Amino acid sequence: MEAAARVRAARWTDKDHVAALIADALHPDPLVAWLIPEPPHRRRVLTQVAAIWVEHAMFYGDIHLTHDLNAATVGFHRYRPIPPPANYHHRLTDAAGEHTQRFDTLDRLLTARRPTEPHYHLAFLAVAPTAQRRGLGTAMLAHHRARLDRIDLPSWSDTTTAAHTLYTRHGYTPRPAITLPNGPTLQPMRRNPDQRGTVPTNAAHPAEGRWQVLNS
Repeated sequence: MEAAARVRAARWTDKDHVAALIADALHPDPLVAWLIPEPPHRRRVLTQVAAIWVEHAMFYGDIHLTHDLNAATVGFHRYRPIPPPANYHHRLTDAAGEHTQRFDTLDRLLTARRPTEPHYHLAFLAVAPTAQRRGLGTAMLAHHRARLDRIDLPSWSDTTTAAHTLYTRHGYTPRPAITLPNGPTLQPMRRNPDQRGTVPTNAAHPAEGRWQVLNS
């Protein structure tokens, strides 16, 4: 990274930008090709679906952004079960259209593996394509890790295989993988709090700008 990234909590007025940022970062991924096979529709559908979860995180989690708006994390505070977004199935159908069933399948498989104990669910880490390989993903994960260690809470994330090395460097360990029907393999990962290993903050990983799986 050229300079230390400044990170702030997102405001309500940032939510549309965050949804678009997630879509920009995610749309080249094999998982997205499985969710939305037609390339011309991917960015639009992803933006619309991501917007549902970004709004939900404003109420049941938190969103953080770099000061330049090039990177974001979106997560949920799962101290106890939280409800789905209001009118979720209707809104998902409007957003995803004919692809709704695949989003439902993804949600069902990931929910079945998620811990039942209190934890923080890191749903998205997104870096704008034009800002990748600059260490922003590393900076966002370091910020995330420091916050969770202060409150002694484990973290859970569902990643694509390209992000394994980045998450491992930040104390995450892989859990049993999930293979989607006729689709790619996903890697749930868990991090326990208070892990004191040194993590470099000035080295970008090639996949650090990609993503967590699209799921609440």
